[in-house]
Amino acid sequence: MRLLSVAGALLALCAGVFGAESNLTEPHITQKILTGNFKPPQVFENTNLVRTINLEKGYVRETTNILVTNTDKSPQSDYYVPFEYDLMGRIGGFDARDKKNPDTPLEVSIAALSAVLDDQDGSVKPTQYYVIHLAEPLPPKGTITLSVSWHVLGVLTPLPASIKQEEKQYLIYNFSAYVPSVYKTVKQKTKVKFPSADVPEYSTTTGLTSSADPEKQGSSLTYGPYDTAKVQPGTTHPVTVRYEFNKPLLVCTALERDVEVSHWGGNLATEERYWLRHDGATLSNQFSRLAWGTQSFYLAAGQGSTSALRELKVPLKPGSVDPYFTDDIGNVSTSRFRPNNVREASLELKPRYPLFGGWKYSFRIGWNNALSTALRKLKTQSDTYILAVPLLEGPRNPEGIQYQHLTFRVILPEGAKNVKWQTHGGTGAPTLRAEQSLHKTFMDTLGRTELKLSATNVVDEARDVTVVVTYEYPFLAAFRKPVTIVIGFIVTFTLAWAVRNLDTSIGRRKK
Repeated sequence: MRLLSVAGALLALCAGVFGAESNLTEPHITQKILTGNFKPPQVFENTNLVRTINLEKGYVRETTNILVTNTDKSPQSDYYVPFEYDLMGRIGGFDARDKKNPDTPLEVSIAALSAVLDDQDGSVKPTQYYVIHLAEPLPPKGTITLSVSWHVLGVLTPLPASIKQEEKQYLIYNFSAYVPSVYKTVKQKTKVKFPSADVPEYSTTTGLTSSADPEKQGSSLTYGPYDTAKVQPGTTHPVTVRYEFNKPLLVCTALERDVEVSHWGGNLATEERYWLRHDGATLSNQFSRLAWGTQSFYLAAGQGSTSALRELKVPLKPGSVDPYFTDDIGNVSTSRFRPNNVREASLELKPRYPLFGGWKYSFRIGWNNALSTALRKLKTQSDTYILAVPLLEGPRNPEGIQYQHLTFRVILPEGAKNVKWQTHGGTGAPTLRAEQSLHKTFMDTLGRTELKLSATNVVDEARDVTVVVTYEYPFLAAFRKPVTIVIGFIVTFTLAWAVRNLDTSIGRRKK
């Protein structure tokens, strides 16, 4: 029995050595609380404003370049960008930069809900703001050119709402010809980019310009330029465009992405779980497998197009191995993997059925990479490691994918501590919220360190964002699992020896 006590002491010692607590450092966006009668101070003027609305994908991307002038008598550093309350929950990837220093994003904060009194009709208009903090206060009469961009999710509507299986899909988008702003705008114009020149309907304006408005050139429309020096800030002019978008309108209601680090195996395992939905026009008649087979023949030959989802293409890192593709039923064999150790590998997926408007499909994919492709050890600090992984991988389709909820988990080795993280690269990185917990798997004692990042309103352009995680992994922590296995064997054999020597006879043993 002495062997059992020794094993217990060893286990307690290991728990004390490897069970040190870790801390977590995370970047965040600050938030301001505004009073109900708050109005941004009129300290700036939009001397010239050019907005571009990109409708080439299944979500909206707006980019606005603004020549801003400080009209106040003192230096100013906070520029307010307004959004209606209903629209605020659909905004993602807000990004602001100084055109003279485009590589460094400006600090941005969110101003909480404010009930603003509308001067035109006296109604209460709920508004929220993104506040851009300039790198340096702008002096009186000073100018700066800002480049502000963001994505808008879930605002494209199919019209008609139902179509036949072989018909084209059209979407409508509503916006204002006047760019909503809290500041006076002297000159402005808006350019709208479409995926094709098929734009059968769009609003025209009267009296805003001396020529025809808008001006159509190929696959784009231009509203303006407008001379709005005498137009009150916040004034809008609603317009609507209807255009062809004969592609899938893909929305991922939830994406769970796990990256697991194994120092012993030298492996980086990735698994992604998708809940996909097609938000395009629904079918007005029943689905015909025969008609789809005929249509697929022409699509494979490069003729025609369809709003249904036929396949997903997933680019992977060079050297990726062991891919798999499963759904709720089981393994899906309609996939093709193209490995490559030098250039980008490719995983081509075909769902069990084509995805039409209103249809859903959930599945999971996974693959492995050598850990050396993503992990580095600091030479100055022997126990510190740096892990660099993309925030988003998965399918890359021309029509794009929008993600309502993203959960990204980095599962570090058991015993990792002092976890810190930050993001690098990309424009319009989503706002991430971080949590840290323990993730228990096979043969773990206390559990592995798990960094969980979550975000909403993410688009596939976040593929360019890299998450950099630094953590300490002490030398002794690497022996946690081998020691656990050895102790397990010792305890097992000790129990077997003890059971073997037990007297299980019913009668009294004869001397």
